[in-house]
Amino acid sequence: MHQDQQTTARRPVEGPVDAAAFAAVTGAIAASITTVIDGKPEAVRAALVCLLAEGHLLIEDVPGVGKTMLARALAGSVEATVRRIQFTPDLLPGDVTGVSVYDPAERRFEFTPGAVFANIVIADEINRSSPKTQSALLEAMEEGQVTVDGVSRALPDPFLVVATQNPLEMEGTYALPEAQRDRFMMRISMGYPDAADEARMLRQRDDANPLRALSPVITAAQVADLVAWARSVHVSPSVEEYAVALARATRSHPDLRLGASPRATLQLVRAAKVWAALEGREFVIPDDLVTLLEPMFAHRLIPARGTSVTRARSGTDAVSHALQGIAAAVRVPLAAH
Repeated sequence: MHQDQQTTARRPVEGPVDAAAFAAVTGAIAASITTVIDGKPEAVRAALVCLLAEGHLLIEDVPGVGKTMLARALAGSVEATVRRIQFTPDLLPGDVTGVSVYDPAERRFEFTPGAVFANIVIADEINRSSPKTQSALLEAMEEGQVTVDGVSRALPDPFLVVATQNPLEMEGTYALPEAQRDRFMMRISMGYPDAADEARMLRQRDDANPLRALSPVITAAQVADLVAWARSVHVSPSVEEYAVALARATRSHPDLRLGASPRATLQLVRAAKVWAALEGREFVIPDDLVTLLEPMFAHRLIPARGTSVTRARSGTDAVSHALQGIAAAVRVPLAAH
């Protein structure tokens, strides 16, 4: 159900983090992932943002387009504990969180940690397990801890869940509950590669697996330093108000039955800080929020039934259309920093 991944790190930058060091280290991580995932810079950037904004990433797409490869490439680029959980219909919550096992010699129960006790957890095909098993991740993703038999145990820091799932119309899938979806900072799709990238993949991977050649470029301690640097990025009061206005607009939109939560607003600003830092800025601008709006909000929203938009479009398209309208309608602040 899971496997450990142990590797030895080579560090691209030593010492305290500044703007140059941040750019060097994040560039090294992106370059490492790109050796496995070619032609998908948006997906690589999203994975970086979730890692450095202390969020979790949901990758949804059809089988065979590289969802698990992206998760494994990110995990392989960081010197940290990594576990992979293959979510199947018979997976139990205890397999994820851990269980207490009676030791007859000691005459007491001993806790056996589950696969969630790692820095990076790859939850593969998460929607093939029952909602009960999916929910075993709720506390871990929100609070960074697991409670079993009334005892709470802290998870390693940093802690990142990268989950993959197949579209709901495919056989053998269970929809993630709203509370679960809301804990994912972003949802992205890989999409099919273009013809040139697919042909290059055939040539390069005929006799070699790029994951085997992957080695870490950053340690868990360096991740914490990058997170701290990104958190120092400035967000002006007007940009904060803009983020709140965007979120509140989803809650009153006639085509949406469920809008963005306050958690979504908080995560939008956190992610925007990382995005600004990746762009070489020490302050957030409104465009950062607009760029991140759909990957961060769309999976949290539920379209209203029976409106003209939902009758003409699928639920996903209706949500996307609503977000585009919100981004166009909400007044952009003049002073961003």
